[in-house]
Amino acid sequence: MEFKQVSKSEFKAKALEFFRQVEASGERVVVTDHGKPALEVRPYRNHERNPLDVLRGSVVRYDDPTEPVDVEWEAAQ
Repeated sequence: MEFKQVSKSEFKAKALEFFRQVEASGERVVVTDHGKPALEVRPYRNHERNPLDVLRGSVVRYDDPTEPVDVEWEAAQ
């Protein structure tokens, strides 16, 4: 996705113009402070997702979690 970089001072002077550009084009605007990115202005996207859909595929399945592991380790005594 493309974006435009502007300094804080330029953004301050033309904030409303940048907001309208972001709304119209969907292009992000990255505001810099002394040449380093400080914040990003981007279009709002309402992503209502089921919390379980977010986690789907991220959980590891253990068929028998109570079985001993095949790795030796030392416990603090």
